[in-house]
Amino acid sequence: MVSGTSAEKLRVSAPAESLPVSAAPHSETVTAADAVNETGSAGEKITPEQVDGAEVVGRIVQSDILRGPNGEIYPTAEELLTLRPVRGKIGWVIYTIAIVEMVERFSYYGTTTIFTNFIQFPRPEGSPSGAGYEGQSGAMGMGQQASTGLTLFHSFWAYLMPLLGGYLSDTYWGKYKTINVGILSATFGHVLIVISAIPAVLDNQRGSLGTFIIGLLFFGVGVGFFKSNISPLIAEQYEAKAPRATVETLPSGERVIVDPHKTYAIIYMRYYFFINVGVLFGQVTMVYAEKYVGFWLAFLLPTILFFLCPIVMVICRNKYIRNPPTGSVASKATGLWALAMKKHWSWSPVRTVRNMRSGDFWEAVKPSRLGDSKPKWMTFDDNWVDEVRRGFKACTVFIFYPIFWLPYNQLYNNLTSQAATLRLDGFPNDLVNNLDPIALIVFIPLFDKFFYPWMDRARIRVTPIRKIAVGFIMAVLAMIVAALIQHYIYVQSPCGKNASSCDTPPDISVWVQTPAYVLIAFSEIGASITGLEYAFTKAPKNMRGLVTGMFWFAQAFSAAVAQAFVPFAEDPLLVWLYTTIAIITTIGGIGFWFTFRNLDREEEELNALPDSVFVGKQNMDIIDVEAARAAEMEQQKLRHIQGLDKRLQGVSA
Repeated sequence: MVSGTSAEKLRVSAPAESLPVSAAPHSETVTAADAVNETGSAGEKITPEQVDGAEVVGRIVQSDILRGPNGEIYPTAEELLTLRPVRGKIGWVIYTIAIVEMVERFSYYGTTTIFTNFIQFPRPEGSPSGAGYEGQSGAMGMGQQASTGLTLFHSFWAYLMPLLGGYLSDTYWGKYKTINVGILSATFGHVLIVISAIPAVLDNQRGSLGTFIIGLLFFGVGVGFFKSNISPLIAEQYEAKAPRATVETLPSGERVIVDPHKTYAIIYMRYYFFINVGVLFGQVTMVYAEKYVGFWLAFLLPTILFFLCPIVMVICRNKYIRNPPTGSVASKATGLWALAMKKHWSWSPVRTVRNMRSGDFWEAVKPSRLGDSKPKWMTFDDNWVDEVRRGFKACTVFIFYPIFWLPYNQLYNNLTSQAATLRLDGFPNDLVNNLDPIALIVFIPLFDKFFYPWMDRARIRVTPIRKIAVGFIMAVLAMIVAALIQHYIYVQSPCGKNASSCDTPPDISVWVQTPAYVLIAFSEIGASITGLEYAFTKAPKNMRGLVTGMFWFAQAFSAAVAQAFVPFAEDPLLVWLYTTIAIITTIGGIGFWFTFRNLDREEEELNALPDSVFVGKQNMDIIDVEAARAAEMEQQKLRHIQGLDKRLQGVSA
């Protein structure tokens, strides 16, 4: 090899647990000589000529205890079908990344939660900083439509940038460096937003608005680079330690399978818990800073706390598993898809779709099938083609997510504005949306510690597709609640259907919005958390940044679609706004279920795909290719013993 320490090569080429696996009957290794003397299941003698056959390996070793190099025990084919799967132990390094995300979310939501008031409402008389004290805080006075439009633009921009951040991560920089570049850009954006809220700058509204918008651009770039890489990085820390299922015995004596995919699900549950701790404290504290001091302080405090992110990343940098970039992965995946389409394209769209769903769509472009006719850019193995196929499946699932995000996008603009028309009883209107993170902080531990373990013990199979479908249902119910609240606001307001401009609110408490926020929280547990998990587990390992970026891009696309609803974001059309979004989300949820319900049947098979050995130009000098290929061969032996290779034969494209 060219350079890099052996330790670095070992870390990158394969985790310790994925290096050569030995099959040991009762702690003894089966050798070829032993195999010749063994007896088959039917009592016949096994000859030396049969030793190299995969069938014989299975017959000899299948009933033996399989051990990895560190003593871990791998399950047999029978154990995979009969033992109860459980989650593994989560190390402290994972929680440091969760803390970084928590701080970033504190700064993000602490800043963005007051955007609506900052843009929509004018400065109160006699308040240079925009603080409302006992009244309504405001700064620019541009109205609800401008407020909704700018907040949706920010959401679009911030969630468009994960595509670029994921591409740069996979191709050039790696996740760790891309995250730090994102932190730098977001910091600069934070500073500009603080400047835009200084009272002297607010006196020049055009200057303040220009500074604010430029700040939003840098802020969005930073958020995008951060979001597309932080969630894959956190799960990769566990994957490096425990890449495959193992068998353990609980204190109760029960033998169970420690399932990495169940562990990823719990990692993302807890990751989302930390996110919402940051969201809650950011939103609550900054709302009061805005109300009693001014917008400049409400923007400054998140900026100061944000500096904790690079500090933690630097302190823990040597503890993190940092997989290197592979090079032009996205172009190869696109070229692979184009080559497959060339063989299956038809002038008939129906026939083209049918051909794309055929079992031969991806099989026909595997390097082993193409032989000497394969193009020069095809420097990967058959396994990577399977990973790309799985990644494309994940991206098609994300096609429905822009519809799912439509109800969520109402939290920080229209529902905040709706709260301002209700009886506040001294509470700031932009404090109420904290019911969403509060509900998540309460219910995520309940799902983590009680609900999901109970379902595991009951052997109830909860797949990602089912979770996402439930998320759609909860989002629809949230919009129905919002529409009903708006209807009764119009009925009871002294100003009728002009409630937003009425000085006297209807006699309806702002806390009537609670069910809408709780339902949105349940929808996030179902669809948002699961989407992050799905992006990680289904993407090719060297395209996780980009596929995660695709997941977040759905949020950007949703924000763009939501711009079409901006004309409805005013009296007297708000009931129609929420009703229309509920109808669209219902249609989207039904379409999602009928499109992907059969994908549930492939869930375990897709998770069981073998790892590929894909070495790009970016990491030729640090990956020990021979060690990686040797590890792959040992994986294939183990997979055969476990029967996973047979299970994959029926998976369709």
